[in-house]
Amino acid sequence: MRFEPIVHAQDPRIADYRNVRERDLLERQRVLLAEGTVVVRVLLRQGRYRIRSLLLEERRVDMLAADLALLPSDVPIYVAPQRVFDAIVGLPMHRGVLAAADVGEPVDPGLLLSGPGPSTVLVLEGINNHDNVGGIFRNAKAFGVDAVLLDQSTCSPLYRKAIRVSVGATLLVPFARVEGGILGRLRASGYTTMALTPAVDALDLRGIREVPERLAVLVGAEGDGLRRETLEGAELRVRIAMAPGFDSLNVATAAGIALFALSGASKQRPGLSAPQPSGPALQIVEAVQVSQGREQPRPDSDH
Repeated sequence: MRFEPIVHAQDPRIADYRNVRERDLLERQRVLLAEGTVVVRVLLRQGRYRIRSLLLEERRVDMLAADLALLPSDVPIYVAPQRVFDAIVGLPMHRGVLAAADVGEPVDPGLLLSGPGPSTVLVLEGINNHDNVGGIFRNAKAFGVDAVLLDQSTCSPLYRKAIRVSVGATLLVPFARVEGGILGRLRASGYTTMALTPAVDALDLRGIREVPERLAVLVGAEGDGLRRETLEGAELRVRIAMAPGFDSLNVATAAGIALFALSGASKQRPGLSAPQPSGPALQIVEAVQVSQGREQPRPDSDH
């Protein structure tokens, strides 16, 4: 391991970490910062982002010894006393653990959608709050989402605060940014699109027992929600039932509730016979059949 002591806050070797509150490394230099023991441990164990260096408060070295052994031998580990550490980053940071890594080239969304078989994709539209994006990615990882697509107005999951709030999930869940035509891309890859909305005429999430095996869940910003054209273009609209007179949930909370519920639903595989669905499940099956150009007669039902 390559330990390098830092005794002055202006040492040029630690330029990536200087005044982290003010500098936008992500946009200017394509460098992400991971903060805290838990998140840095996640970064050390992933394979996508090349680690540039670590900056540790001197008392954290022994605590992270086993983790630091995972680093390539040429990655510098800068070590500073708390006073110097705080002066470098520009604010008191008692966690005392930072790491810098190269973001690399953007991922082609087509690569994330091209795999065969069952898949759940989460689509974020207009979500520009770092806490919300981090919370959504944390939920996505917890409930087995395969990939996340971001529109152009959603903030990057690789901002320091988003990474921290996600507990490192933004470093693990594959994501890509899409410039336009998200719904068309999803349909072309065999996904059924499901928009979350508080609209009273939407399907009640609690009644869903079966979902298509390739499902894209669309989530919009708090307040405005999904754009009208997105809601109108989605094959399914689903709501989370709430107490009378109240229809507001934090977007990360709403996404977590929906992903939890949908992760427990059975997956409808094309071409396989199954028991006839009813209620919301029947509405989903019919919507999928219409979207795929194979609408079938509705079974008799008393519901």
